[in-house]
Amino acid sequence: MIALIVTLDVYPERLDQFLAAIKENAERTFNDEAGCKYFDVTQDTKNPTHFIFYELYENEAAIEAHRAAPHFAKWRQAADACVVKGSQVNTFCTQLFHHA
Repeated sequence: MIALIVTLDVYPERLDQFLAAIKENAERTFNDEAGCKYFDVTQDTKNPTHFIFYELYENEAAIEAHRAAPHFAKWRQAADACVVKGSQVNTFCTQLFHHA
């Protein structure tokens, strides 16, 4: 399993637009893509414009399928308008343990 951890900041005046876009992207990814096992979106409790996503995919092919999906293209358009330029950091990790 490959985890993708995304951290980013959002322009405060674009927060509502961002939340609607990431909600749709996360739901469509989890529900429509068999290779996606988790897509959690978290919001910093002290800084409401800072977000961390935890996405878990079966393999690299599942990540590539995600990036090719129509809802991802729609998400990228919203992210380009809402995410503070240069704030997004993507970290790819191998999941070693999971405790349910």
